[in-house]
Amino acid sequence: MADTPTGGPLSRSEKRHQSHLGSSYAAFIKHLAEVGKLEAGVVECAAVSVVNALLHRIQPDEAKDLQAQLPRKLLEFLPKEGGEKPARSYGRTRDDFLKVVAEDLGKDVSEVEPIVRAVFLGLREHISEGEAQDVESNLPRDLQDLWRRTQ
Repeated sequence: MADTPTGGPLSRSEKRHQSHLGSSYAAFIKHLAEVGKLEAGVVECAAVSVVNALLHRIQPDEAKDLQAQLPRKLLEFLPKEGGEKPARSYGRTRDDFLKVVAEDLGKDVSEVEPIVRAVFLGLREHISEGEAQDVESNLPRDLQDLWRRTQ
């Protein structure tokens, strides 16, 4: 509907597009829950936390490539840069990475490595093998090991 005013009702194609975004996101979250055996209340928060931390740990160009393969609805949940919150430090080590995720999930650091591996596994299965290799090559060695352990 070309003459649908801005802010007016959505056209059929826009509704289908929104439905597709929601279903691809739902499928991604369901898959994460299955492969990681994650609790329903944890899976979405874990996906957002781990993906956000991962995107902050790889090169900006590589982060854009990875984002292009993720469900858009997942990306909508990620914090926007330049917001009111001060910039968060994501550190450079595996321990720093796990601390960030633990803080986001309100869990002890000792509990989150299996969650991170589950999200990594879900991501690896969602993106191309070439992209998975690119992500790995952009990570510090200790995170590369964690990424590889999901193969």
